[in-house]
Amino acid sequence: MFPYDRSELINRAVNTLRKKLIEEMLVVSLIILIFLLHFPSAVIPIVTLPIAVLFAFIPMYYMKLTSNVMSLGGIAIAIGAMVDASIVVVENAHKALAKWQDEGKNGDYHTVLLNAIKQVARPSFFALIVIAVAFIPIFSLTGIEGRLFKPLAFTKNFAMLFAAMLAITLDPAIRMLFTRLENYNFKPKWLSSVVNTLLVGKIHSEKKHPISSFLFKIYGPVVDAVLKHPYKIIIGALLAFLLTIPAFFMLGKEFIPPLNEGSILYMPTTLPGISIAQAQELLSTQDKLLKSFPEVLTVFGKAGRAETSTDPAPLSMMETTVVLKPQNEWRHKDRWYSFLPNFSEGPFRIIWPDKISWDELISEMDAKLKLPGVVNAWTMPIKGRIDMLTTGFRTPVGIKIYGDDLATIEKIGKDIESHLSMVKGTRSAFAERTAGGYFINFNLNREAIARYGLSVEDVSTSIMTAIGGENVTQTVEGRERFPVNVRYPRELRNDIEKIKRMYIATPSGEQIPLYQVAEIKTETGPGMIRDENGRLTGYVYVDVTGRDLGSYVNDAKAMIYKEITLPPGYSIQFSGQFEFMERVKARMKVVLPLTLFIIFILIYISTKSYVKTSIIFLAVPFSLIGAVWILVLLGYNLSIGVWSGIIALLGVDAETGIFMLLYLDLAHDDAKKRGLLKTINDLKVAIHNGAVRRIRPKMMTAAVLFIGLLPIMWAQSYEIGADVMKRIAAPMVGGIFTSFLLELLVYPAVYFIWKKKEIEKIDK
Repeated sequence: MFPYDRSELINRAVNTLRKKLIEEMLVVSLIILIFLLHFPSAVIPIVTLPIAVLFAFIPMYYMKLTSNVMSLGGIAIAIGAMVDASIVVVENAHKALAKWQDEGKNGDYHTVLLNAIKQVARPSFFALIVIAVAFIPIFSLTGIEGRLFKPLAFTKNFAMLFAAMLAITLDPAIRMLFTRLENYNFKPKWLSSVVNTLLVGKIHSEKKHPISSFLFKIYGPVVDAVLKHPYKIIIGALLAFLLTIPAFFMLGKEFIPPLNEGSILYMPTTLPGISIAQAQELLSTQDKLLKSFPEVLTVFGKAGRAETSTDPAPLSMMETTVVLKPQNEWRHKDRWYSFLPNFSEGPFRIIWPDKISWDELISEMDAKLKLPGVVNAWTMPIKGRIDMLTTGFRTPVGIKIYGDDLATIEKIGKDIESHLSMVKGTRSAFAERTAGGYFINFNLNREAIARYGLSVEDVSTSIMTAIGGENVTQTVEGRERFPVNVRYPRELRNDIEKIKRMYIATPSGEQIPLYQVAEIKTETGPGMIRDENGRLTGYVYVDVTGRDLGSYVNDAKAMIYKEITLPPGYSIQFSGQFEFMERVKARMKVVLPLTLFIIFILIYISTKSYVKTSIIFLAVPFSLIGAVWILVLLGYNLSIGVWSGIIALLGVDAETGIFMLLYLDLAHDDAKKRGLLKTINDLKVAIHNGAVRRIRPKMMTAAVLFIGLLPIMWAQSYEIGADVMKRIAAPMVGGIFTSFLLELLVYPAVYFIWKKKEIEKIDK
């Protein structure tokens, strides 16, 4: 097995996301079926889901977006939101038809259905636009982060677009089809009864619906209590938000969430000047130690550089690719639940894995490979290559030292290296020995050369031929040609004293030793000269463990600026993934407020009211409460993946807020139209009806959003791609939970305070 063959990684990652997509669709379909308890109504959003997912692949094909972790992840996080519009349309039609049946079927069925769809079509359309606009920050990303996360934004919006289109086209058509079956009398009669029972059914009023009546009993008293003490509820919600702010600043920061590649790239570095034989021996020792771990499948090490200009690695920098076995085959860890039968341990493994973790394995390897004169660095093959290509550093954090003298740069690097070892989280720190190369210099004595009748070119050619070798001919082996190189054997050129006794032929035929015409000595100098921005540069490589990059760099900066005084004309700059983090942070400071402003304007266009728009925007701080606390509990750092989940959450919040306010408005306007809105008590009754009588669609939309993401959250760490998707889904799961909970409590309170003023003006 060739260690750089990543086809298995790609296939396993795609299979993980494919499996999660199927699980999500099944879970969402089951939720819809349970809540509606009416097959024809339930089948409409259920049918919409797979069709919308399939349609999303059409623009993917024409945009040449491949099926990968991020593109499939965009569909995965959209599954719950995709059926929201369909649920709202179906449920509103369900309610209108139930009322139509209870009133004796007065009026045309199609007119009733069309009016029900029109009531929610406009809010559904604007909710879709808001969700799409919410991803402007993702579309604005550039560089590696843009390449990684733009496919997620594209596919999520594609899926949402087709789901919304189907909600107002296919869904009503399916309902019409089911209804028309009622007019047919199939033979025999029992077949007609079965067909109409399954495909048409009977829509019962919400009072008789078991789930609705259960929710009414629980939520009704809660709303009444909220309307009695609206200000206390609002103050309580604000306090919850204020308590979340310190927790937000507790979160660590990283660039991109980790992707478990199933392989390790071990990159040790030793001091310059190591010989090929020593490098080979060291490499062999490292490979044997790595292969001794039971989790390791294969080990392949390399020292030096290949015959290519793109690999400038010296002998002192080694690369070893360690291919690991699947994580479910790693060593077992005893847990508190280990006494249980194996089949019952599954749920507990989600929270408390019973296999050693990735970090634990790396720590064990690092401890075992602490060899004298070797500095370890651990990464993964793809991640390491991307880091080296984009930043020039093979470690997560790098420090560039700029100046005019290589010796001074090396001294500063050594000082930084020694001080960083005292910063918590430093696994290794290694400063390049910019002036640490070893050279053999031949200082030719021109007078002596002339005395023997030689020229400088004669002596130089003899040295190059004897030590470096010269191609004198080529051998023909069939169709192949091989050069024949002649030079001194290794035992005659592996020591300076032997080189000094190398003989040079004179024109007279005499053989003179080299030391008579040249001074030979070893000297140190720059093995490689780096130049950036017109200045000489030295690198310090820093490998970090057990800490987030953001807090580590802050502590490292404080240590360096406190303990090290830079000479005039010299400067340092932190690079690596930290450099990308700062770039994204600077961009988000501009793009995120702009996006929120655009969303505000869109919601205002839909509601035509600043008050309603502000009420809908209340969902944002409510959702951040859950998003932040779930990140704290799971120990996740803020990264582009987490921010993608938060940004997706903003769109979902606006959507649920629009629908929550819509139901309150419908109940308020209906009461006003019937002349039942004259007193404060009448207002409370109208709000009670708008909140409680529509609790089922609210609960359905929240349930499909929340539970639809749980298959991602319960994914095991050995499922490739799960680590990335869990960090995207986590803030959405936590945010949807608290947002829905607080919207059920705070929206009626805020709406009551707002509309109460209108009633008071009428009384005056």
